[in-house]
Amino acid sequence: MRERIRKGHQRVAPNMEDYASYRRRFSWAEARTWLDGLPGGAGLNIAHEAVDRHAAGPLRDRVALRWLGRDGTTEAITYGSLAERTNRFASALRDLGVGAGDTVFGLLGRVPALYVTALGTLKNKSVFSPLFSAFGPEPIRARLSIGKARVLVTTPSLYRRKVAPLRGELPSLEHVILVGGALDGTLSFEELLAGGSPTFTIPPTDPHEMALLHFTSGTTGKPKGAIHVHEAVVAHHATGRIALDLHDDDVFWCTADPGWVTGTSYGIIAPATCGVTSIVDEAEYDADRWYRILEEQKITVWYTAPTAVRMLMKAGPELPRAHDLSALRFVASVGEPLNPEAVIWGDEVLGLPIHDNWWQTETGGILVSNYACMEIKPGSMGRPLPGIDAGIVRRLPDGSIEEVKAGEQGELAIRPGWPSMFRGYLGEDERYRKTFAGGWYLTGDLARVDDEGFFFFVGRADDVIKSAGHLIGPFEVESALLEHQAVAEAAVIGKPDPMIGEVVKAFVSLHDGWAPDEALRTALIGHARKRLGAAVAPKEIDFLTPLPRTRSGKIMRRLLKARELGLPEGDTSTLETAP
Repeated sequence: MRERIRKGHQRVAPNMEDYASYRRRFSWAEARTWLDGLPGGAGLNIAHEAVDRHAAGPLRDRVALRWLGRDGTTEAITYGSLAERTNRFASALRDLGVGAGDTVFGLLGRVPALYVTALGTLKNKSVFSPLFSAFGPEPIRARLSIGKARVLVTTPSLYRRKVAPLRGELPSLEHVILVGGALDGTLSFEELLAGGSPTFTIPPTDPHEMALLHFTSGTTGKPKGAIHVHEAVVAHHATGRIALDLHDDDVFWCTADPGWVTGTSYGIIAPATCGVTSIVDEAEYDADRWYRILEEQKITVWYTAPTAVRMLMKAGPELPRAHDLSALRFVASVGEPLNPEAVIWGDEVLGLPIHDNWWQTETGGILVSNYACMEIKPGSMGRPLPGIDAGIVRRLPDGSIEEVKAGEQGELAIRPGWPSMFRGYLGEDERYRKTFAGGWYLTGDLARVDDEGFFFFVGRADDVIKSAGHLIGPFEVESALLEHQAVAEAAVIGKPDPMIGEVVKAFVSLHDGWAPDEALRTALIGHARKRLGAAVAPKEIDFLTPLPRTRSGKIMRRLLKARELGLPEGDTSTLETAP
């Protein structure tokens, strides 16, 4: 296993050419000056920075979104056209009596109407909240209820199947707007746009006004609504430039599902504030289609997920070699830690290292990253973003917090104050307060930092396995299993044991052509023992295809453990498919 991977081939100088010197001189106050602000000093509004300032300047005719329909149709939407469409939607909301602070939910796939809805809502100073289009009725009802939805934008099919039966339970939901034709008791998205004014003046917007509501699942059944404000755009823009290295002429593709926070922060806001062209693919994952998109659309910066990378790895190296990927210059990944083998695969097969980064729904944007200017340590999520003070801490018996030494394991913690920091859990003030202690935001993620300042993910605090006095991180075991040529994906849990506390159990999904038999099980255990030692290697391995994961790509170890032990499964609303 290589300990370092060189920097990628840069055809342009990185926006951050040297990490240490850039970090010393960076400030969030300076990053705020990279944006325009509303005319006349009227505040800061995400939609103005993402759309209107470009539409009023030399980027008016640049393509903001190039939409690729699953049926082969395409549509190019310029910044000028996007400004007009979002004006019309904002005007339509105003005409309906929907105003500042009212919540507009989007239950849509990757279609142009999603982007118009999100940005038009923000223009109107209403709050935008995305939903997974694959949600079932109950998680939709829960989120619409918690968020006090005033407006829902969806499709006729999704409405009939998932919302109409619940509408009587949602007293705050006044307006349902359907994309592609109205039904009884609903409004037509297309008709509202046609009747809306093509001009709209964004009202004065305090940077600390609520703008976005993102739901995240906890270990209990009730989802949490993380509140984000308009000031978050400062971090979205800065991380687009620094962590994703977006330049003015880039063609950017974020593959994240629009129902996940990445689909908003980096599928909509960050690339738009940077004035680049974003590719939007309506279709679901298909390896050949993805490589064709990279080639035909001349993608330069690609932001995807570890699950997708592993699926591409499983598809083999012949596909990428059959496509011209020479336009591609920077690849990044988020959603779950990127295993070292995947980083190395990118370097060897794509000719570019894959830059892992870390953030959460609560952080609103990237906080720890591997950057274009740095070598990569495979398995590391990188170093803190300039302007971010990160540490590894532990809670003492008296409730106080102390930092641990380099190399020691603890909880990843961030000093509060970055612009995209969540400002609360909706209606759960005490739950919010408990995430802060000793001057830190406590992430719930266990990690370690080496003596060069590179952070390494260990696992969620409630995922760590305690076995015979050892603290074992699932990610380390999973990474070792993934090094075996038979393994496509792996997930590891702790299984209670009366003698040693917990034994390590692995669930493995295999590449095509491999038989899930006892011989392979024995071989995998032997491989893991060789890599990790008998104390850390799994004692049990089950073959399972597919592994349960969320639509954002995170394998649900909690669900595997619940099923293994016959415990309640908790919130499964973000599963890729129903359990």
